Amino acid sequence: MRITKKDIKTFIMIVVSALVYSIAMKAFVESGNLFPGGFSGLSRLLSQVLREFFQINISFSIIYMALHIGPTILVYKYVGHRFTIFSIIQYVLVSIFTEVLPIFPLTQDMLLIAVFGGILGGTGISIALKQNASSGGTDFIAIYFANKFNVSTWNYVMIANMGILLIAGYLFGWNVALYSIIYQFCSTQVVNMRHDRYKLVTLMIVTEDADIVSEAIFKTVRHGITVLDGKGAYSKLDKKLLYMTINAYQVQEVIKAIRQVDPKVFINISKTERIVGNYYQKPLD
Repeated sequence: MRITKKDIKTFIMIVVSALVYSIAMKAFVESGNLFPGGFSGLSRLLSQVLREFFQINISFSIIYMALHIGPTILVYKYVGHRFTIFSIIQYVLVSIFTEVLPIFPLTQDMLLIAVFGGILGGTGISIALKQNASSGGTDFIAIYFANKFNVSTWNYVMIANMGILLIAGYLFGWNVALYSIIYQFCSTQVVNMRHDRYKLVTLMIVTEDADIVSEAIFKTVRHGITVLDGKGAYSKLDKKLLYMTINAYQVQEVIKAIRQVDPKVFINISKTERIVGNYYQKPLD
């Protein structure tokens, strides 16, 4: 793989992502004895169960790395090689950072630990996702199914994580589980808010230069456009209505391209819940 400026930028952001997530783990999760869900939560749960019930001391990092083997093979084969490589870098760095960094509690208030820990942890994950990578684990699984079915799956991941929290609550106390749910909710909402790859947006574009605008759009994204005839009720001028659906992260790029060729264009942007039919989803690298 030839290294480009984009790869260098991505690597730097992946390091930042891993560091932010690791700080959330050490300053909030471990200091508050929370279970964050996903492979992080499962690794903490397994590590504590082995230590407290079987007197077997295996660190979080070793279990965390081992759990990633299967999902890593899955996404490498079916999602994207570049995506997988940078995701591997992310979760390997998390394993290293969580071993090196000490536990440093910032507060003793469990609610603050759960809320701000979740926000910080979700931010760490979001940074990786913005670079077309991930933090691995259940992110791998969520992105695999999102890529396959073209839907956002983060809330389903949160539901799946409830199983881990129920086990943790039964073994280590329900207070821990309940605060962990708050942590996981905050983390998931941050990710869901910031990760817009699978969020869809409908554009209704009113223009007098349909061919020029369409050509500008096609140079920017690979989505179909439906062209309808229209007429301005006030101006009495003939218009064209261009109707199309794109991903949310493409909106600004498309609008910029349209306005460069037609400064007088009128664009209505609305959220799309779901589409049925053929829709091109740009694959991960």
